[in-house]
Amino acid sequence: MKKIEAIIRTHKLEDVKNALTVAGVQGMTISHVEGFGRQKGHQEIYRGTEVKVSFVPKIKIVAVVQDAMLEKALTAIVDNAQTGKVGDGKIFVSDVAEVVRIRTGERGEVAI
Repeated sequence: MKKIEAIIRTHKLEDVKNALTVAGVQGMTISHVEGFGRQKGHQEIYRGTEVKVSFVPKIKIVAVVQDAMLEKALTAIVDNAQTGKVGDGKIFVSDVAEVVRIRTGERGEVAI
């Protein structure tokens, strides 16, 4: 099993969510997060004054998928989150040792 953590632009959430659902991802968690990457934030004009915005608002999507679904899920995210501009985000993939569904006690891939 793999854990996917995708940091995307806020306005791309619905597109990515719908694409992951079509790809067969059955559940996900989202969080509103802030951060910066290579662009180190950006400058905005607020009431005529230039203001440096250090942390940019983003959405973090977390989903756990079976190994066989990984490529399909990654393709769905990239195809629907990509604008081609700096700040599109990142995807992190890590191994998941165990999953337990609390309600039933099921373990492993059936608990996803």
